[in-house]
Amino acid sequence: MTRPAPPVQEKQDFIRQIVRKDLSGGKHDTVRTRFPPEPNGYLHIGHAKAICLDFSLANEFGGRCNLRLDDTNPAKEDPEFVAAIQEDVRWLGFDWAELRHASDYFDVLYLAAEKLIAQGDAFVCDLSAEQVREYRGTLTEPGRDSPYRERSVEENLDLFRRMRAGEFADGSRTLRAKIDMTAGNINLRDPALYRIKKVPHQNTGDAWPIYPMYDFAHALGDAIEGITHSLCTLEFEDHRPLYDWCVDRVDLAHSPELLAPLLAKGLPNEASKPRQIEFSRLNINYTVMSKRKLSALVAEGLVDGWDDPRMYTLQGLRRRGYTPASLRLLVDRVGISKQNSVIDFSVLEGALRDDLDASAPRRMAVVEPLKLVLANLPEDHAESLAFANHPKDASQGERQVPFSREIWIERDDFAEVPPPGWRRLVPGGEVRLRGAGIVRCDEVVKDEGGTIQELRGTLDPESRPGMEGANRKIKGTIHWVSAAHGVPAEIRLYDRLFSVADPDDDADGKSYRDHLNPDSIRSVRGYVEPAAAQAAPEQSLQFERLGYFVADRHDHRNDAPVFNRSVTLRDTWATKGP
Repeated sequence: MTRPAPPVQEKQDFIRQIVRKDLSGGKHDTVRTRFPPEPNGYLHIGHAKAICLDFSLANEFGGRCNLRLDDTNPAKEDPEFVAAIQEDVRWLGFDWAELRHASDYFDVLYLAAEKLIAQGDAFVCDLSAEQVREYRGTLTEPGRDSPYRERSVEENLDLFRRMRAGEFADGSRTLRAKIDMTAGNINLRDPALYRIKKVPHQNTGDAWPIYPMYDFAHALGDAIEGITHSLCTLEFEDHRPLYDWCVDRVDLAHSPELLAPLLAKGLPNEASKPRQIEFSRLNINYTVMSKRKLSALVAEGLVDGWDDPRMYTLQGLRRRGYTPASLRLLVDRVGISKQNSVIDFSVLEGALRDDLDASAPRRMAVVEPLKLVLANLPEDHAESLAFANHPKDASQGERQVPFSREIWIERDDFAEVPPPGWRRLVPGGEVRLRGAGIVRCDEVVKDEGGTIQELRGTLDPESRPGMEGANRKIKGTIHWVSAAHGVPAEIRLYDRLFSVADPDDDADGKSYRDHLNPDSIRSVRGYVEPAAAQAAPEQSLQFERLGYFVADRHDHRNDAPVFNRSVTLRDTWATKGP
């Protein structure tokens, strides 16, 4: 009798509670969210939480989620980043209702700025960036009004239109909101709405010598798209009053004339008032998640690009062997809250182990090869042994593994002078060869320098699995690869990029660069069984007793395998550290 699947429990985090209340109370009849990255770098693991929340929330409540690229700073943006962002979202298992750009709305935002000027809510300021900082005040001292704050509406409109026409030099003027220079929230002290920046834009070319500031464009972009719940991380909580000010003062829902440029482009719009809700970001120790710092690691050659498997970009994690399911599982385990906290790195690794334990086929590989010659077998001995592809999932079937007189074993599976509790091979001792029988080490062959070159031993022919001799008590089992059939492979042993839990802590005068783990990558030449070599790029495998590995998405070939270690079988840092 088949048991019914357990009911799926509704998630009860505070954001979903707000959404349920809004829907049941009639405030909204649908849910509209957006994921709004700036295309100035690659997405990192922190973005995975936002992606999962934005898209999953819309899916759960039958709504829709847009992908909007907030491309308001062309000096730092690149089509490469745009393409990578779209690829990452889809890789995580999501798709967007519409692909939008802040640049789609530049005409609307410009008209909105003119409306603010006409209302007396914005002015053109000639203060330099340094002077603006001086006038802003501090957390304990109020700011001072700009000497240009009381320009007339007519003068402000004239100057702003001349800014638009490209008459003035970069940085010489800004359009600022006229709010309150004495506000306790510094974000409300007459923030900039537009700045002069004569930089070509990837979408609009040279059409605009001025660009809107992020806070202004982001708030109105949400309003234009009819976003109901604008989700962002806690660092934007102090920006919420400015967000609401922009939405309320422009009032797109009652200003159809501002939306005319969208209609001319054939872009749909459903202007409304969105609600910004903040949640805690995903913080994981032993990582940095600043785009600036990640970019510096790449630019300074401290890593091998944005998709280096040691990087915590989604591209890097993907190449490392992290799966979309494992990252979604991580986000579920971390949960959604208002409380900032730091998650231990082991939680990330545990999510991947749990996902791959259930799905990854098992294979045998040897990363530090030591030859073992089974001297009692004929020199031409060759046979195939049947192995299950997964010990817990019979549906994955079996494979044939070649076995011969000479095999590779792990060098650290042998010890001439074993430490206490040793359960592997020693001179004169026995171990069980995985699936092949019990072997005894009879001889250790060394070179002139005393380095072990190979072992010679004897296989008990009556100790195969299922035979009576297999029941002898043997303490240890080791894996192996046939020397005659094993495929040489490059095996990249990755570890954590940083050697301290908080690389951002510069209290001791050191920067994150000083905390790079020198053992974060070690490449070795090993051997894998033929079935492992046939893995497709990005296929994950468990190399028995070693860990989970993935066929490199770029470098792996069946005739020249390249595997990246995704995660060990257990948390080795808990006991030994870096």
